[in-house]
Amino acid sequence: MFSFFKKKPVAPEAPAAPVVAPAPIAAPAPDLPDLLPIEEPAEKKQSWMARLKAGLSKTSNNLSVLFVGAKIDDDLYDELEAALLMADAGVDATTYLLDALKRKVKEDKLLDAAAVKAALKQLLIELLTPLEHPFELGRHTPTVMMISGVNGAGKTTTIGKLAKHMQTHGQSVLLAAGDTFRAAAREQLMVWGQRNNITVISQASGDPAAVSFDAVQSGKAKGMDVVMIDTAGRLPTQLHLMEELKKVQRVLGKGMDGAPHETLLVIDGNTGQNALAQVKAFDDALKLTGLVITKLDGTAKGGVLAAIARVRPVPVYFIGVGEKIEDLQPFVAAEFVEALLG
Repeated sequence: MFSFFKKKPVAPEAPAAPVVAPAPIAAPAPDLPDLLPIEEPAEKKQSWMARLKAGLSKTSNNLSVLFVGAKIDDDLYDELEAALLMADAGVDATTYLLDALKRKVKEDKLLDAAAVKAALKQLLIELLTPLEHPFELGRHTPTVMMISGVNGAGKTTTIGKLAKHMQTHGQSVLLAAGDTFRAAAREQLMVWGQRNNITVISQASGDPAAVSFDAVQSGKAKGMDVVMIDTAGRLPTQLHLMEELKKVQRVLGKGMDGAPHETLLVIDGNTGQNALAQVKAFDDALKLTGLVITKLDGTAKGGVLAAIARVRPVPVYFIGVGEKIEDLQPFVAAEFVEALLG
């Protein structure tokens, strides 16, 4: 089974580090294990790449066709600009990529379309690589994760997938049904708990902060490795509900010093520039430590990751292309660009 996680070697417990705003990935400390994911069998890697390419095929086709027999002129750049904007890359990232590409074409004296396409791929990889970040476990017992996202983004399903994978890698998991606003949200999480034999802390009509606090106390008492808090889906424009999220975060800190250790946002890859607006709003409110991009299948355009990288470079822990557990994988910039540009 593919490993999502980096695990910290067992060491004497130290004070929990405060949650800080995300920053570009730094070099690993010497005492930590290799950050690279464990290699998958070749057939599984090919299957994942095939699903990712299929999910991003709309953008891939629109971009790749521009370089077929193309002349390196202003018309090509104009068409490329339109294609990047249509792919949800946004004005900032599109301008950055085109300016950098024009400089590279001039400096390296690139004369054919294939070389220009290769240059664009390299620029995209360089832009997206700072978003790569390993999901680390073992620094805290338990590791408390607060997971947010608007309704329909796939938040609760993502929690179920992550919980299952953590179990596969020897982690004990406790779930908290803090989404007390959405009808059937608690029941949906309970189903995941039953399916994976995971305890779910919930109340029929409880206060989300109280449920979250109880879950942390239970996780500490039972010596759990991970406590995952499912919070209510909401739009960033719903200010009173965003304040509720801040309250949950504060209460988690009272339940355990330094908690939540991970504050994740799940976003739907089909929502385009609206996804960037969500990242900005939730990051401003909660100081996000990571993102999970779901539903990069069918109509997804993919360019929004370039927009995120330029405007709000919160690490992208995982991307998903479907409903199966194996359809959620770590984000790797080079793989993503290969699927996007071929």
